[in-house]
Parts: sequence; C-alpha cells; structure tokens
Amino acid sequence: MDWNKTKTIFIVVFSILNVFLYSLYLKQHTDALNVQVVGKTSIEEIMKQENITYNLSQETKNDFYYVSANIKMFTIEELESLKSQSIVITDNTRITSEMSTPISIRNSKGDYHFPEFLTKYVLNGMDYELWEVNKEEKRAIFFQKVDGEPIFYSPNAMLTVYWDDDYEVTRYEQRMLKEFISYNRKKDLLTQDEAVGSLATRGYLKQDSKVLSVTAGYSSLMQLTETQVFAPTWNIRVELKDGKIEDYFINAIEGKVIEFQLDKTEAKEPMEEEE
Repeated sequence: MDWNKTKTIFIVVFSILNVFLYSLYLKQHTDALNVQVVGKTSIEEIMKQENITYNLSQETKNDFYYVSANIKMFTIEELESLKSQSIVITDNTRITSEMSTPISIRNSKGDYHFPEFLTKYVLNGMDYELWEVNKEEKRAIFFQKVDGEPIFYSPNAMLTVYWDDDYEVTRYEQRMLKEFISYNRKKDLLTQDEAVGSLATRGYLKQDSKVLSVTAGYSSLMQLTETQVFAPTWNIRVELKDGKIEDYFINAIEGKVIEFQLDKTEAKEPMEEEE
C-alpha cells in the first residue's frame, strides 16, 4: 500500500470537509439567527397562549461538535467469536444474523431487556442505544452512539433486532461507523431552551402539547464516498393532547428542523429498558 498516497488523500478529503463546513457555516449563520429564537419572556408567552408545557431543566453541552466517521467494513474473522448464530455479510458493510439458539429479551418482570443480548451476541453491541420498540412488528431499533450520544436515523449506524411470539430473538441486522473525529469546534450552538423556543415560535409545537424530553445527538450532514459528516442535533420529544408521541430534530448549529426520509415505525412506542 502506498502510504504517502493514502496520507495525501486523507489530507485532501479533510481539507475539502473543512472548507465546505466553513462556507456552510458562513452562509447559514444568518439563517440560524433568523430561526426567530426570541427572548425568554416572549417564548414563555407563546407557550402560555398555546398551553404548551415545558418544565425541563437546562442541559448544557460543551463538547458538541461536527463529527466525521468512516463506514465500517466487516470481516468474517472479527465475527467468529459471536456464538449461536449464522452471519451473512452483504457489501462488506451490513450484517444479517439468524439466531440458532433462543435468546430472550425479557427479564423476570416481563419488561424488555436488551443489554445481555447486545453484550454477548452483537459486535460492539453496547455502542448502540435503544430508540424504539414496535410491539406489533416485534422489532427494536437501536442507534449507534458517538461520545455517548446517538446518531439519529443514519442507515450506516443502526441495529435492528427482531423476535418471535415468545420474545426470543430470531435475527438482527447491523451497520456500523468507525474512526470518529471531532473538528471545527468554535461554533455558536442553539441551547436546549433555544431549540424548544425555535420550534414553538415556528408553529411546530401543537396546542396543549407537553415537551417530554430534549436530548443531544447527531444527524447526517453530508457523505463523501465512505466518509460521513454529522452535525450536532437536538431531539425534542413531545406528547400531544391525544397522547400521541412526536419527535422533532433540529440542527444545533444551523437551526434547521430535520425531517428524516427513512421509513419510521408507524406504531412507534418510545421505551426505556428496565434494569
């Protein structure tokens, strides 16, 4: 392998990324200011008029940057230690595994419990965070984490687990990212309160709704061949008057609301795992 050529390619790629992100920041900084994040008093007035409940404590993020990563290429050798399953690798980037031994994902209380399965039967399984459980389709979606925060709806950083009527895993599909790098750190970020206020002033938060949580994560910004770039993103989870749950995602730098194009579970039921 020509390491000098490889080194040059990496330098060129990251130079392009930095130039792109800097120009993107300059171009869209005004857009972020036009998000209409108004003063605290005005936001409180809007919340009061629309009867929107928001009583969450402020989460401060001091390590929220652009992140780049490469798509993981799997090898049979690194998967040999995973027992009780038959694994097929597609395009070197996707694992499809059929379980040969029944593995329960319920604990003694009857609650969903995935940590044991993730630890024993999935490569780097604990690097993934549970996002949703669909009881009707008997599947759970997990997002890969970077610096402890989830990467929202990236096809290359997801794990999907399926089970049968006995709550025993039958198969799973996995993709993974690797070699995470943080850069371009000096950016003005929307705070948690500003993100919620932005949604309220632009009419995304419906009347009589309640903000359940605001969590940090990342969303895909761009992809260059095998390298992807992710932007800091706030996830605002809201409960509507009729009890339905909605999730909103807002780019913490650009201030734009993100709408993912992936097919989401219609009967989505956000859940927390029981210990």
